[in-house]
Parts: sequence; structure tokens; C-alpha cells
Amino acid sequence: MIHELRIYRCAPGRLPALNKRFETVTLKLWEKHGIRQVGFWTVLIGATNQDLYYLLEWESLAEREKKWNAFASDPEWIAARAESEKDGPILAHATNHILQPTGYSKMR
Repeated sequence: MIHELRIYRCAPGRLPALNKRFETVTLKLWEKHGIRQVGFWTVLIGATNQDLYYLLEWESLAEREKKWNAFASDPEWIAARAESEKDGPILAHATNHILQPTGYSKMR
């Protein structure tokens, strides 16, 4: 099992739009494509409160590539993303990290 940590820095004032998109569109499409989320977090105390952190769970890099590419090319996702960004881009910057658990990690 591997995990993917994705960090989205929103354009100023656009975090509510990102949260709405996840709640109303993205999670349903992930379910359709078999993408498993572990959790989502916003920053309570830190350098900025414009970030969304989330963790995905994958059996392998091959599973990630197959499912993520299917999601990214889904016409429903492409249309929903465009609609959610009609007032301007939501993300200013995105990073992702593929993580593997240590031998002493609770999550394996």
C-alpha cells in the first residue's frame, strides 16, 4: 500500500470554491473511478489558511496511474472543473508526494 499526499494552495479567497467542488463533484467521480481517499485537511494554525491537504490510498503506482488518468480524462470532470473555474483559477500551486510507510508506521 502506498499513499499520495496532495497539497493544493488556492488562489486568494478560492478555498471555498475548491471545497465545494470536492463535496459536490470530485468525490463522486473518484468513487466512479475507484479512487480511495483517506482524508482531507485544511490548516487551522500555520503559514497560510489557503491550503487543502489530502491523502489518497493506492495498491501500487500502476493502480494510481490507471485510475488517476481515467479520472483526469473523464469528460464529466473536465466540464465540472471548467465550470468551477469560470470566475478564475482555483489553484495557485499544487504539489504531490508518493509516500511509503516505514516498518513502524501504524498505516501499512
